[in-house]
Amino acid sequence: MALQQKSAERRKAHLFVVEGQRELEHCLEAGLTVSCIYHCPEISGLSSPVPSSENGGSAPQVLTVTPQVYEKIAYRGTTEGIVAEVEERPLSLAGLRLPESPLVVVLERVEKPGNLGAVLRSADAAKVDAVVVCDPLTDLYNPNLIRASLGAIFTVPTIACTSEACIRFLKERGIAILTAQLQDSHLYYDTDMKRGTAIVMGTESTGLSQIWRDAADAHIRIPMLGRLDSLNVSVSAAILMFEAVRQRSL
Repeated sequence: MALQQKSAERRKAHLFVVEGQRELEHCLEAGLTVSCIYHCPEISGLSSPVPSSENGGSAPQVLTVTPQVYEKIAYRGTTEGIVAEVEERPLSLAGLRLPESPLVVVLERVEKPGNLGAVLRSADAAKVDAVVVCDPLTDLYNPNLIRASLGAIFTVPTIACTSEACIRFLKERGIAILTAQLQDSHLYYDTDMKRGTAIVMGTESTGLSQIWRDAADAHIRIPMLGRLDSLNVSVSAAILMFEAVRQRSL
């Protein structure tokens, strides 16, 4: 329960919590180490919570719990009957291996775990090469983020770092920085995304900081035809990601 509720506890223990069968499968497929699984057979309907994709290595400890206990430890109540403690394996920019002409999504200071989780789901669907979260206001192991991503946090290389470090990394590798902003910008579909591209998004309330605007190779915008001038960051990110997919398929 402490790991679920407190990021400080997660950092101290180097553990985080994964809830749900599908999320656990993605976690194991990514090669992370599961230290313990709490399983409620009455809720899951499974004889064993360890997915068939579990390959090699020592099997995680499995503790059977009652529905009453499960309701206490699960983040979202009686869902799927599986909660696991997993060892952290943070990724870094230095360890990131990108293909030629990569597609990267950068999110600056996105605060809501649900938004970040939704972006990761779209990044998985668009086969994005990496998601970089700059100056994060939520940790990458927030249980709501993991749940909202449906396990995409494990299928897409996801890194947390400073904006300065990310800009330096992108510039050194010749990856074009495209910042999503309304001011001084071009329509997104008129911008080349076939080359190595980083799509950079800010918060819905304040947008991107000046350091990203100054570092940009191009400023892009999504046309807003109604009376409002703001889309949810996960919706905007999905639109821009799949424009890159469209261009690269031509």
